[in-house]
Amino acid sequence: MTRHIEMLDALFKHATEGIVVVNKEGVIVMLNPKALELFGYEEGELVNQNIETLIPRRLSKRHTHHRDTYLESPHARGMGSSLELFARRKDDSEFPVEVSLSPFKTSEGQFVVSFVIDITERKKQESIIQEANQEIQKLNAELEERVNQRTEELAKAIHKIEQSQEEVMRALKKERELNNMKSQFVTIASHEFRTPLATILSSASLIGRYAKSEEEDKRQKHVQRIKSAVTNLTEILNDFMSIGKLEEGRIHSVSVFTQLPEFCKGLIEEIRGLCKEGQEILFSHEGNKEVWIDKQLLRNVIFNLISNAIKYSDPGKLIRLNINANGKTIFIEIIDQGIGIPESDQVHIFDRFFRANNAGNAQGTGLGLNIVQNYVDLMGGKVSFSSEVGKGTTFHVELPDHLPSAI
Repeated sequence: MTRHIEMLDALFKHATEGIVVVNKEGVIVMLNPKALELFGYEEGELVNQNIETLIPRRLSKRHTHHRDTYLESPHARGMGSSLELFARRKDDSEFPVEVSLSPFKTSEGQFVVSFVIDITERKKQESIIQEANQEIQKLNAELEERVNQRTEELAKAIHKIEQSQEEVMRALKKERELNNMKSQFVTIASHEFRTPLATILSSASLIGRYAKSEEEDKRQKHVQRIKSAVTNLTEILNDFMSIGKLEEGRIHSVSVFTQLPEFCKGLIEEIRGLCKEGQEILFSHEGNKEVWIDKQLLRNVIFNLISNAIKYSDPGKLIRLNINANGKTIFIEIIDQGIGIPESDQVHIFDRFFRANNAGNAQGTGLGLNIVQNYVDLMGGKVSFSSEVGKGTTFHVELPDHLPSAI
């Protein structure tokens, strides 16, 4: 029996929750050290005090009524999960709490034990998350407003132009497509922005907890998570900006003299930072080393296709970039050993916002391959692919190699 009493005493003294015991008159008869710490009192100061001593003054009368009602029919219950509860310290400052009540009887009468948890930090985190969600909602509203403005402009333009019945039908079809794009755009933007923003918020909050020098590894881990999330946001924004420029006709192909092998090697070095553990990018070149091509558009095409190969391939897999330039045409192959594209999805793979059914949780907007196709078209080339689920995918790009046209 003595051993049991010692164990109970140890649990009471070392509990991480504040424990307050009151009698049926609402008078405090016992507290543990954690409770004294929470409320800022010294040993013995609260014993024989009314429980309302720990309740904010503005709520003490209401609490007295609730307490009397509860003691008429005491039962175990939790408080705070759906209510905003506050407690009062010795210095009259308030803090949010969760409280659990459990009645019990002894030979000395009826008592209630209260378990008190300070949830100040939790409330701070909830407030931060709420502010982030509000920012996301604001961004969604702004995006929708911009698309609505564009739709209204198109509708006004349609009414101003006198067209044949066939032209009117084409314009109405285009408007329906734009409305569908607006819905897809807002949905995807909301989802794709929320994940990295939540990662940034979480890591930024956690970094502040690692103040010691020996916790540098933990800090760097969250710094890398923030950098990765910012990179994801940048890629998403770049995709949306590219689509906007393509829609507005602001992207043109301008061929320049290019040392193709050196250009590709530099691009591969830039992409290697995206590789998963053990992944390798192998490059081979045959034929002419000097070509005429739009370097920026070519960079975006290759970067996008290799990035997809990295994203949808497991660690340790090979990715190949093969190029053959014969003086008239540049043949490009990007080969991976990834998850492949289901046959039923292949007809839609270049559609805007489309993602294959097996893409899973991989980051993406469904715009990349649509942008690739548009860039290849601008350069006067063509793009195709072959794929098998579980074995990988090969993209084939053919681009003309010629001097820019004379103006």
